[in-house]
Amino acid sequence: MATSGTGTGGGLSEQQQEAMRRAVPETMLATPYLSWLGLHFERYEPDDVVMRLSFRPELTNDGTYYHGGVVAAALDTAGAAAAWSNHDFNKGVRASTVALSLQYVGAAKQSDLVCHGRVVRRGKELTFIEITAADAEGSVVAHGVQTYRIV
Repeated sequence: MATSGTGTGGGLSEQQQEAMRRAVPETMLATPYLSWLGLHFERYEPDDVVMRLSFRPELTNDGTYYHGGVVAAALDTAGAAAAWSNHDFNKGVRASTVALSLQYVGAAKQSDLVCHGRVVRRGKELTFIEITAADAEGSVVAHGVQTYRIV
């Protein structure tokens, strides 16, 4: 997603910004890893994203419970999507997770994983996001905070 505007004049119009924001879900899920992982969007609103990971035994430790790395990847992705959902593309398009802190508080037993990312604050380059993963019945599996940088 290259832009001609970099905040030094000649920036993107709000219509162009919205078009780029709307393209994020498809662009993210087209990457090889995320495509394989199988996440999909249930909600993609400014600063508020919900993603679902359909249960598959190959994502587990034992055919029943998700591997912790899978939960972390799903949470990281939901947080990143929330950061992009209301991003000012005139500020840039290079991004990465700067920090991710998770607490595993439960386990999803042969259940879809529902991840919610909500932006708490946007700074000049850093976006701070709260993220939660729950099983299909709504029981929390993991909670975290993420710092995401886009320049």
